[in-house]
Amino acid sequence: MKLNTIKKTIAAVVGSAMLLGSAGSLAADLTLDQLLKKVESGRYAEAKENKAREARFSKEKQNQERLLAEMKAELARLEGVSQQREKQFEENEQRVAEAEKTYNERKGTLNELFGHLTSAAGDARSNFEVSLTSIQYPDRAEFLDGLVAKMSGSDELPTIAEIEKLWFELQREMVESGRVAKFDTTVKLPNGDAVDETVVRVGTFNVVSEDGKYLKYANGSLEELPRQPASAIRSQAAKAATSTSGLSAFGVDPTGPTGGSFLAALINSPSIEERWHQGGYVGYAISALGVVAFILAIWRLIVLVGVSGKVNAQLKSSEAKENNPLGRVLAVSKSNPNMDTETLELKLHEAVLKEIPSLENYQGALKIIAAVAPLMGLLGTVTGMILTFQAITIFGAGDPKAMAGGISSALITTVLGLVVAIPTVLLHTVVSSRSKRIIHILEEQTAGIIAEHTEAELRKG
Repeated sequence: MKLNTIKKTIAAVVGSAMLLGSAGSLAADLTLDQLLKKVESGRYAEAKENKAREARFSKEKQNQERLLAEMKAELARLEGVSQQREKQFEENEQRVAEAEKTYNERKGTLNELFGHLTSAAGDARSNFEVSLTSIQYPDRAEFLDGLVAKMSGSDELPTIAEIEKLWFELQREMVESGRVAKFDTTVKLPNGDAVDETVVRVGTFNVVSEDGKYLKYANGSLEELPRQPASAIRSQAAKAATSTSGLSAFGVDPTGPTGGSFLAALINSPSIEERWHQGGYVGYAISALGVVAFILAIWRLIVLVGVSGKVNAQLKSSEAKENNPLGRVLAVSKSNPNMDTETLELKLHEAVLKEIPSLENYQGALKIIAAVAPLMGLLGTVTGMILTFQAITIFGAGDPKAMAGGISSALITTVLGLVVAIPTVLLHTVVSSRSKRIIHILEEQTAGIIAEHTEAELRKG
């Protein structure tokens, strides 16, 4: 039986060896006895290895049991420490509660005082952040931050010195708000450069440099306004900044550094030149017409004044002169003394008609300019309004300032048209009255000459 079992085992081993590559070829070269010996030696080696493994596992098991016992002992110790910490925590909570009770009892009615003090310190910090006096006293911001942080907690009270310093800072702010102070500080220019300048602070309203430029307080520093007020206001500021005593005129922005809306609106308002450029090409054309009308009117006034002087001189002279309209009309009468009345009247009327065009020259152009200028202004306004409404269609009407600015620019041409038309009408009236006065003198003298000639003919008859 045992031999059969061994044979079966050998047959299984041989079959397995045949399935392997190189191992199968090696088993084929061995005899059954040699193969049986190898199997026997392998079984003994495996048994020996299994016994060593079992001994090692037994030893590791003892080590794990020892470690488990140690961990259980450590767990028991930590649980004891935890219970001790919990007991100590409860005792500390009780002590904290007793300390808070004692703190509140001792503080008593000071709770309300400290509440007002905290509120006052917070308000002062907010006001000092935008106050111009912070340029001179920058260290108070740090003090107020620390005081507010201390009073916001519940474990520390402000000292008497800190309370007195808070009162001092509030008092100093009130005093400085009504004082004009001069001091040196750093100023940022519009190009980004920083320079050291002597500035003058007018209360808590405005700060100006010694040359009269207005400054603004932003981000803890002074910056020069990129766009300054009018030169008259700057000259007043420069004079006030350099004066040492007495009263000086000064343009104060009542909204102060917190808003500065009045000064911003003042300096951002377009100048006359900027408004003129807003009129565009239509505005330039209207301005050109106005210049032409003004030159024509002045030229005609000079000419008519000269002619009027010569005519007045002719009225005082008995000799007909050719250098004036009246002299030329009188020359026609003197050159035809024996002409009948009707013919002489026609001759004189013809002479007067010849003088009228030169006297009324360019008056029609002035009248046309006075009529066309408002129409061109209206054309520019309508064109500008069309562009404004197109922009509103694209971008919407969410910004009323932008829409108002577009309408304002569109109305500039209407203003220019009226500015040109009104003086042109007045100049045309003055020029026309001058020419009509001379023409009236010519007609008056002509009627006198005809009357004298008719009377002379009646005497002869």
